[in-house]
Amino acid sequence: MKAIIWPKYGPPEVLQLEEVDKPAPADNELLIKVVAANVFPGDCEMRRFQMHPSLWLPIRIFMGIRKPRLKILGQELAGEIEAVGKDVTRFKSGDQVFGATAMKLGAYAEYVCLPENYVLALKPDDVSYEEASTLAVGGIHALHFLRKGNVKSGERILIYGAGGCIGTYAVQLAKLLGAEVTTVDSASKLDMLSDIGADHVIDYAEEDFSNNGIRYDVIFDVVGKSSYSRSLYSLQANGRYLLANVGLSVILRGLWTSRFGDKKVIFALANLNSEDLVYLSDLLVAGKIKSGIDRCYPLAQAADAHSYIESGCKQGHVVLTVA
Repeated sequence: MKAIIWPKYGPPEVLQLEEVDKPAPADNELLIKVVAANVFPGDCEMRRFQMHPSLWLPIRIFMGIRKPRLKILGQELAGEIEAVGKDVTRFKSGDQVFGATAMKLGAYAEYVCLPENYVLALKPDDVSYEEASTLAVGGIHALHFLRKGNVKSGERILIYGAGGCIGTYAVQLAKLLGAEVTTVDSASKLDMLSDIGADHVIDYAEEDFSNNGIRYDVIFDVVGKSSYSRSLYSLQANGRYLLANVGLSVILRGLWTSRFGDKKVIFALANLNSEDLVYLSDLLVAGKIKSGIDRCYPLAQAADAHSYIESGCKQGHVVLTVA
């Protein structure tokens, strides 16, 4: 089978299309023929191994000290089950599925084997493979943080770095909850953010949201680039500061703030689950959210997809079409 091999840490050019052995499912596994794989920004971080210093050593030990232990990237996919192990009961051959590969990775390939208890769900007929491949990580993390932040109708939420995989779903889900949504991102993404429901848009290069005199009930920093002190200042009393990308120093500050201040800092990552996948796909079928796919690349151009993401121009999702 064809797969994108990741032989070493480095720039996008380290990704190479190669022929590798097709996997065979274990007794509890599904053999999935991959049709589409979402290129998550976290894939790019792993490829170049750009991690927060406080997390560098434990993640490097897990991923591989000198070179990657897992040779095929890819955390999200949609495809069709070609075969199942003898102990599988949830799915059958021919089922169209989508979900997450977790830390097995492997979605940048024509086939992947995953245990049946992984975060997988049946793909609705009215949702394309490309659309379905974007839901597992970005959609579930957006849903998770909005729930943790207890976002309510009528509240003001600011989403910092709203134009990416998590942010675009967070904007739409916050609007479904009845919140007034302000987004912060680069100028090229503001029209798209307005189109998916943002009430107010801010170009971070032209305006500092903390100087506009507005106090928010919730600030959700998707990318880990907002000022901690200025964000807290911009929150109402009892406001919630949600952090999806955080290092150890901010975790410690957040614990102190939540314990002794009148605002809460929330940074717990999502527990991916199949129930949320089904919920999000139902919203997609009903037209209540959009997948927001920017570009699709063929599998052989995975390096180009990574380069485009790292250019900072991506709006929403970038998808590899595999089959």
